[in-house]
Amino acid sequence: MDTENPSAPSCAKPRVAAKKHPNRGSGGGLIHENTRHTSHFTVVGNDLAQHPDLSGLAVGIGVHIQSLPTGARVDIKTLAERLKEGRTRIAAALRELEAVGYLRRERVRLPDGRIITRTVFCNRPGHSSRARRPEAAARPKPPEKPARKALPPVPRPACPSPALLQKALALLADLRRHDSRLLLSAAEADHLAPGVAAWLERDAAPSAVRHALTADLPTEPLHRPAALLAHRLTDRLPAPPPFRAPAPPPAAPTRIHNCDSCDRGFRSPAPGLCRDCRTDLPEAAWPAPYRIPRADQTG
Repeated sequence: MDTENPSAPSCAKPRVAAKKHPNRGSGGGLIHENTRHTSHFTVVGNDLAQHPDLSGLAVGIGVHIQSLPTGARVDIKTLAERLKEGRTRIAAALRELEAVGYLRRERVRLPDGRIITRTVFCNRPGHSSRARRPEAAARPKPPEKPARKALPPVPRPACPSPALLQKALALLADLRRHDSRLLLSAAEADHLAPGVAAWLERDAAPSAVRHALTADLPTEPLHRPAALLAHRLTDRLPAPPPFRAPAPPPAAPTRIHNCDSCDRGFRSPAPGLCRDCRTDLPEAAWPAPYRIPRADQTG
């Protein structure tokens, strides 16, 4: 009985597991059955899959977004159509991802001037490879729309009264009835109003101002009608009217009064002394032979 049977299978020795592995304990644990992916797979880091500050829903949506191709729509409405969760929970999960840096939204201006919102997903926040690639830093930015030039200056009235400027604004607002291309914004009308007021101040009739601004316009589309109107207001400004001296005040009416000294009748606007009795006239200082005799003193 002390002879060993060589055909009996020997007892298998247990494997010595690492003591610190979380999935290997005396009571069993997780076992991975891995198959190598050769297509249709996404590499997800443990910093997202095991993030301590993210909920399970936020982790799942983060993994789902990371698996999507570039250009896919990841707004709340689109995600709610793909997933079973409602919009409220999806919105909360997106805010979680945005708070820890996995998700950010950027406003980008396109070459045609439109502004769109892009969603950027970072698989490792704070470790973006774009910052380390020199070609990404040297990539040219989309050209911004050049700033619009200021309108040309217009003449100014000498006395810009509010009533005159209001009349000028009404004339400018009426131009679109004569040519639909002359539709002006409020800022453009405020800029042009002093020029129209300068015309009206120079005795130009509103019909003459309207004809100067709307006659013989180009047939092609007007790129900036306000600039054309500003040029016409300056280039065709009429000359100021000739100076008109103010009319003299009307003379006071005269009546016949009796002199307070000699009781002789004389014509004057007011009662008092006659010409011979007044001592304030230059001829009063003349010698007697050179004085003009009164009518009743002539023989």
